[in-house]
Amino acid sequence: MKTPKISEAVIRRLPVYLRYLQYLREMNITTVSSHELGQNLDMNPAQIRKDLAYFGEFGRKGIGYDVQYLIEKIKQILKLDRRLNVALVGAGNLGTALSNYRRFTNEKLKIVGIFDKFSEKIGKKIGPLQVQSLDKLSEMVKELDIKIGIITVPASEAQSVADLMIRSGIKGILNFAPVILKVPPEIPVRNADVTTELESLAYYIE
Repeated sequence: MKTPKISEAVIRRLPVYLRYLQYLREMNITTVSSHELGQNLDMNPAQIRKDLAYFGEFGRKGIGYDVQYLIEKIKQILKLDRRLNVALVGAGNLGTALSNYRRFTNEKLKIVGIFDKFSEKIGKKIGPLQVQSLDKLSEMVKELDIKIGIITVPASEAQSVADLMIRSGIKGILNFAPVILKVPPEIPVRNADVTTELESLAYYIE
């Protein structure tokens, strides 16, 4: 699918639309208008229409969007219509919780390898997976065609883990460590810092 240069803000909104459309499907709702989407997502309907229009004409005037069809199209846009294997490095509490997260076990984005450098964690079972030595990461990335890496190690070790992931062939990183990673421009990184989110939320609390 050939598209113009799409802003990161648009790409970040697509999963929001997808999640709500999947909720509508679970409620057996088959069609939805941009006005209804905007009302329930607290967003401007015009913005929703504009975002979707970058990728094609998915709605019908006077009817709206077919929920199942739009789910399939957004999945195609986000490349979620195919299996994307994920490696997680850091088998601590956060890593264990993420590995057991239901959406990671049922969706196309699937954690297929958990890695740690500490011998006491290697061999531990987390769900159906066994924690492997970090030394095996490169081998497993190639063997399992892993495309995405999740980092849940302390800040002091996050950069070296990111470097190893990139050398191993991983194409994108989700970073939970409270540090800004230095990576090549072609490697997308998403930072998920819970502490920062809480601290910014505190500003609004009276």
